[in-house]
Order: sequence, then structure tokens, then C-alpha cells
Amino acid sequence: MGSLSIWHWIIVIAVVLLLFGRGKISDLMGDVAQGIKAFKKGMQDDDTAEKKPEPVKTIDNNAASSSAARSDVGSKAV
Repeated sequence: MGSLSIWHWIIVIAVVLLLFGRGKISDLMGDVAQGIKAFKKGMQDDDTAEKKPEPVKTIDNNAASSSAARSDVGSKAV
């Protein structure tokens, strides 16, 4: 009672074919295939559009100490 026999499946397929017809089912499968292709293309576009990570910026000790010395000179003058 829990499983369907081959005759049940044949009847279900016959009803589906009668309701939708061969043309509509093939059109539906074509639309599904186009949707899958568009999805794959979109995923590939996302992979190529990823930005490269920016290089790590470091502070040069000489530049930092000279700019600090300039700010000290400017604050003492005021």
C-alpha cells in the first residue's frame, strides 16, 4: 500500500501528458535548461568580477617620526 506499482506510474504519466501535451512539456524543459544556463553564467560572472585584495599599507618609521616632529614644532610655536 505504501509503494506505487508500475501501473500507477503509467497512469500518472498518461494523465500528465493528456493535461499538458508534449509541446508544453518540451517548452517547459527548454525554459528550465535556459534558466540553468543563465544561472551558471551569472555565477561565472561573479567569480571574474571579484576585486583583487588591496596590498597591506605600512607606515614608514622615518616618515612617521618626521611628521610627528613637524606637528610638535607647530604646537610649540602657538
